[in-house]
Amino acid sequence: MELLVVDETKCKKDKICVNECPFGILEMNKTKGYPQLIPGGEMICNACGHCVAVCPHDALNHRYVPIEESPTIEKGLAITEAQAVQFLRSRRSIRRFEDKPVEKEKIQQLIEIARYAPTARNAQLLEWVVLTDKAQLRALAKLAVDWVRDDLKKDPEHPRAPYFPLIVAAWDAGNDMILRDAPALIITSAPKESGFGMVDLSLALSYLELMAPMLGLGTCWAGLLEGALLNWPPAREALGLSDDRPYHYPMMLGYPVPHYLRLPQRRRPKITWR
Repeated sequence: MELLVVDETKCKKDKICVNECPFGILEMNKTKGYPQLIPGGEMICNACGHCVAVCPHDALNHRYVPIEESPTIEKGLAITEAQAVQFLRSRRSIRRFEDKPVEKEKIQQLIEIARYAPTARNAQLLEWVVLTDKAQLRALAKLAVDWVRDDLKKDPEHPRAPYFPLIVAAWDAGNDMILRDAPALIITSAPKESGFGMVDLSLALSYLELMAPMLGLGTCWAGLLEGALLNWPPAREALGLSDDRPYHYPMMLGYPVPHYLRLPQRRRPKITWR
């Protein structure tokens, strides 16, 4: 199959696809008047799928974005402004989870949704690691506590998060403030060549966490573990994160204990209009 195939029986020659191509690599054939790739366009195309998605006549097919795998947007599934606002405002970090495993199928579904988050140049270079073994998660949390202990020991007077001593005290008392006894942990990472790796994976994890409640699940960004991954080599080694994947972030996942009933206020945004 060619990179781009135009069904001439459906194409209306309206140039919609030509006008919407982000890289401007489509043009109208001067003889027949149908859209086509410019010379060398195949080397530039990043398979974003704009051409397939924007054509109202289903006239375009793409080798890497096949129309049969690109379902039509159903207007009946669109949400209202009020629904969107409540949906986004109701997002909460969950720090108490039921002692119940998360089904592999649900985790797979979340990652499948997360892959639709935008990535720079549509490179789609993210990789995922999922941990569900309790002993492994406990060992990983301990490594993060080891990092906190070491950080406190090196310079007790260094200005840091005031709760660092509490983390150690809680762990010694049998309470995990690192991973909160979450039954699952998801880590996504991007390689060096991904110039916007942290942006890419942050967007993907945001998609994942917003979808999670739809499956009855809750999430929490594991910032303390991320600190260990950045500063404590044993933690990176435990996860098998090589130096060629410097961008990463872990997220806790599980069935939430609390169920929130209100939408807390946030600080007013600081906006400079220019």
